[in-house]
Amino acid sequence: MKKKVLILFGGVSSEHDVSLVSASSVIANIPREKYDVVQMGITKDGRFLLYKGDAANLPESGWLRDESLLEPAVISPDRSHHGIIHLASGETEYIDAVFPVLHGKNGEDGTMQGLLEISGIPFVGCDCLSSAACMDKSMTNSVADYNGIPQAKWTSFTAAEYAANGEELLKNAAEALKFPVFVKPANAGSSVGISKAKNASELKTACEKAFEHDRKVVLEQAVTGREVECAVMGNDEPVASTVGEIIPCNDFYDYEAKYIDDGSKLCIPAEIPAEKLEEVRALAIKSYKALGCSGLSRVDFFIRESDGTVMLNEINTIPGFTSISMFPKLFGAVGIPYAELIDRLFEYALERK
Repeated sequence: MKKKVLILFGGVSSEHDVSLVSASSVIANIPREKYDVVQMGITKDGRFLLYKGDAANLPESGWLRDESLLEPAVISPDRSHHGIIHLASGETEYIDAVFPVLHGKNGEDGTMQGLLEISGIPFVGCDCLSSAACMDKSMTNSVADYNGIPQAKWTSFTAAEYAANGEELLKNAAEALKFPVFVKPANAGSSVGISKAKNASELKTACEKAFEHDRKVVLEQAVTGREVECAVMGNDEPVASTVGEIIPCNDFYDYEAKYIDDGSKLCIPAEIPAEKLEEVRALAIKSYKALGCSGLSRVDFFIRESDGTVMLNEINTIPGFTSISMFPKLFGAVGIPYAELIDRLFEYALERK
């Protein structure tokens, strides 16, 4: 018997548009012999709408153009419903599992996962706690430090602390980290709001830019080296893909390099020694377990040029699923095609319940 699955897309997030592209790819590749698909979008202003049109029209807000294909509905927190409520009729619809293809805030940060945990509906990806911890870079860094996972030197402060004592905080950060320094919103993805500061003036500007996206910022010492990524999936016994390497077209792998400019090069597998590749895979699983991840995540690393140390960069709990995204490409390289990958992710969701 087929399972009825809900694909969530959009969201009140700076990564709204990327989510639409990811969800379009996911929906196009779901094995239809096993799953009936319900499509639900969240607009940029937070409205929940069922969408009955072609998923190919999701990107660039194409799904919103024909109102006859839209219906207001919400995910019910009432466990007896185990699904969605059609607002016009008041009828409920049972859903077996949800794939929240929602990048960034209000989707990848534990908020949607909390709603789904209350609702009792199984869902693809990490739980509320691990989603929140991986989304907040200062929390990720703290957990990594505790577990002995190598990473760049870092510090963090809030907007309130910066307003009260910004000059001293910037001075201390510059002395401790040395330039260049990466400045990031603590809670954001797809490199939104991230800057590379090469001097005190740029550091101040970078912090102010990052505060536009979050009330807390993280400052990290720049690492000279190679950028590699490893996809991980599973619950109690996670498995790691091969390792891919990114050669960015820009100064670093920013939003434009990821989604707009196609000049960045992806090498799968990464052109690194076999023992280093296995070291990355092992550290990816260690990081995944340390942060309490389940379902799936993409774990990003640097390989430091000076001494070859593998250093954690970040963990993405809802990584990109576009046609050029690393997560499906990495598992595809080890013989797991896109459709099978999605099937496995739903199986992990149902297994966890």
